[in-house]
Amino acid sequence: MSGQDAERPTPRVPRGFRDLFAADLVARREMLATLVEVYERYGFEPLDTPALEYVETLGKFLPESDTPDGGVFALREDEEWMAMRYDLTAPLSRVVAQYGNQLTSPYRRYQMGPVWRQEKPGPGRYREFYQCDFDTVGTESMVADAEICSVVANSFEALGIGRGEYILKVNNRKVLNGVLDAIALPEDEGGQRLAVLRAIDKLDRLGGDGVRGLLGKGRMDPSGDYTGGADLSSEQIDIVMGYLEATVEDRTRVCARLRELVGSSEVGAEGVRELEEIHELLEAMDLGSDQVVFDPSVVRGLAYYTGPVVEGVLTFEVDEDGARREFGSVIGGGRYDSLVERFTGAKIPATGASIGVDRLLTALKALGRQRADRSQGPVIITVFERDRMADYQRMANDLRVAGIATELYLGTKGFRAQLKYADKRHSPVAVIAGSNEFESGEITLKDLRLGAKLSKTIKDREAWTEQPAQVAVPRAELVAGVKQLLERHANGGDQD
Repeated sequence: MSGQDAERPTPRVPRGFRDLFAADLVARREMLATLVEVYERYGFEPLDTPALEYVETLGKFLPESDTPDGGVFALREDEEWMAMRYDLTAPLSRVVAQYGNQLTSPYRRYQMGPVWRQEKPGPGRYREFYQCDFDTVGTESMVADAEICSVVANSFEALGIGRGEYILKVNNRKVLNGVLDAIALPEDEGGQRLAVLRAIDKLDRLGGDGVRGLLGKGRMDPSGDYTGGADLSSEQIDIVMGYLEATVEDRTRVCARLRELVGSSEVGAEGVRELEEIHELLEAMDLGSDQVVFDPSVVRGLAYYTGPVVEGVLTFEVDEDGARREFGSVIGGGRYDSLVERFTGAKIPATGASIGVDRLLTALKALGRQRADRSQGPVIITVFERDRMADYQRMANDLRVAGIATELYLGTKGFRAQLKYADKRHSPVAVIAGSNEFESGEITLKDLRLGAKLSKTIKDREAWTEQPAQVAVPRAELVAGVKQLLERHANGGDQD
């Protein structure tokens, strides 16, 4: 190996990052376009913020150290630390604090874009990923919280995820705090309350018995690892487990049971009242218990959310690690009335939700809800006569002016190779013009999709020539002819 060869870099991407190609990018673009349609129908307006923020903006996610390198990607400039945004909510709080007088109140915005987290990557877990948020800032009204459910339900259904394939789970952190008041747990930092919250958060993974163990002295997992518990008494554990088991389809019955459990706790009673109000609003929005349930086990953001919280779960099963499992959560959110306060000193109410874009795309793929023609490539103009490139370019220009995505083949290979190239580009139509076509004034249009379908079933040459997979049109009717073939597929014809 020469010295020059030894210096050549290895083409690779950093751990936790990935390259995305046309099919995935087009699918994401189409999905986001559908979500934008729904968001704007509810009066949300777009916002974009920089990829970099000062670390004090993202402060709650950073470690207490001189170098903010845990959880975020950071750099230093002129003695100040900046970091890649960790989510889209912290930048929103900065925007509200910085431009508050210039914004409408309430301020309703949506934002879509990449975020970065410096954490250990794993299967399906990346350090760069897309989020899609919508939030309402500046109102305490439960209408904003109920609308989260309506926006999400409409988003799912607009994407082809129907009723019975999703459920929205709603809880209220105030109710949970009321239950902890009812069992006389002290307000503590990192003590029993936090241990109880962490135990509740493991219900899906460990089940009721596992959580009961963590609420008590602790539990030993199958691997032999021991986890200490919250050290509650049996009476306290019964009340907490009663709270977790309060979920039923009837939302009013859940509220009645929660009212019993919070007892005389004022904050708990306030949380129940908010759930009852949300229920009335959900009824007015025609969102039934087959779409939205009240589920006390939903905790989310232990130090973040202050009121109602919501989790969107896809209920269909997929194959995962050799087992059939429910697809699971793709969206989460809730009320966070204290986030802007650290900038302004004043409490500004806010509520919203965030969709995991990559996970939702995976769900659509698993359901087969991504239309095949959404990754359609351009019409390809094949080249036979190299000295007539200007004529080919005029054809391409005519099609492009008509709004048809078109590519003039710029390689040097022959006709068969050009058709293979068109196939790799997922091209719907190939335009064929050689010396014969230029002399006759007619252009040949090859319907590549129909041709691919027919080639699987037709072997007889005579039968093939009777099929409309290839047509000749006058040069003046090139645009109309291509449009006719494209409309055939747009209307669902000749599809597998």
